[in-house]
Amino acid sequence: MVLSVIPKQSGVESASVVKSVSVLGSTGSVGCNTIDLIERSPERFSVRALTANHNVTLLAEQARRLGATLAVVADDTRYGLLKEALAGSGIDVAAGRQAVIEAAEMDSDFVMAGIVGAAGLEPTLAAIRRGVAVGLANKECLVSAGDLFMREVNDHGAQLLPVDSEHNAIYQVFDFDNIKNVEKIILTASGGPFRTWTKEQMERATPEQAVAHPNWSMGAKISVDSATMMNKGLELIEAHHLFPVGVDQIDILVHPQSVIHSMVSYIDGSVLAQMGAPDMRTPIAYTLAWPSRVRTPSPRLDLADIAKLTFEEPDLDRFPSIRVAREALLNGGCRACVMNAVNEVAVEYFLKGGIGFLDIMRVVTGVLENLAPNAIESLQDVYFTDKKARTLADALIKSKFLNI
Repeated sequence: MVLSVIPKQSGVESASVVKSVSVLGSTGSVGCNTIDLIERSPERFSVRALTANHNVTLLAEQARRLGATLAVVADDTRYGLLKEALAGSGIDVAAGRQAVIEAAEMDSDFVMAGIVGAAGLEPTLAAIRRGVAVGLANKECLVSAGDLFMREVNDHGAQLLPVDSEHNAIYQVFDFDNIKNVEKIILTASGGPFRTWTKEQMERATPEQAVAHPNWSMGAKISVDSATMMNKGLELIEAHHLFPVGVDQIDILVHPQSVIHSMVSYIDGSVLAQMGAPDMRTPIAYTLAWPSRVRTPSPRLDLADIAKLTFEEPDLDRFPSIRVAREALLNGGCRACVMNAVNEVAVEYFLKGGIGFLDIMRVVTGVLENLAPNAIESLQDVYFTDKKARTLADALIKSKFLNI
């Protein structure tokens, strides 16, 4: 059974209607870009709740500027600092893990789920259970617990709007009303900084070289995932849960210019593509203003200036992560959750100089090959599996790969 994102609603929301918004993870990259867009159209949006992990200073600044109803810091040791920073503002203040979940449960029209990692699972699920529109920027929700989350989306009638540029692109051109006409979806990939490197060159790649993404400005971990193309493996798994197509209907195509963000191929031979400059504010704005649109400061696409768009098949010998992710998805159970957790551990070791670049996938496959898989039926299963996988990855690295 394929569970999918709820189809897009018809009609256009009036720009005169003020939409109430909560931003989970407002001080992170996605959160800051969301705040930037809200501040550019103050007549369109009002802010209910803002949450952050520990950056009290920025959280308080955002809450004051936007006139938020509630500000929450996940680190409960910083409650006093946040309360002091917002003294006299009239803004409610809370702290701790449960407070973040309650912020997600707070009444609002839209929730931006921008908390990264396992910490974002419960708050995102809480927002989904309200049956509202949720901008999904947390990959763990679908990679580690996809079946569980999509059941909740369908059971509660929530509108899951993907923020990731590739999935957002597919969402914009996918015909949910005529699914039988969809032949396949095509995720595009820049190929990362090592697209033309040999395996011998990649064996000697440094963290500095791996984080030097040619098109996008991203954090170190995500940049390394782009270099190994694990980001496409993770996106393949997410796409399987987001869109009602089989695993064999999801292709990956390397497109170095990052102009076409993804495509949908139809049975009549038509291929619909969403295009734009590589700026995360575009997909964020699409989810924030949905089902309408809002103006952004994103650079406008100039195809005459670009002049040339190129495409190539991914090399699964040099970039085995795509094959490993597809196998994890097909084999089911907890494998995708394990793959994600182990990859995070291996990337962290690589960034610290502990293992080589190609060792990242050796660690991932090493743990997966020796895994006794269990089912994922609850968030507790996700947490247990994630912790166990990290422990196994750490032990494998220390016994076979550690250079420091």
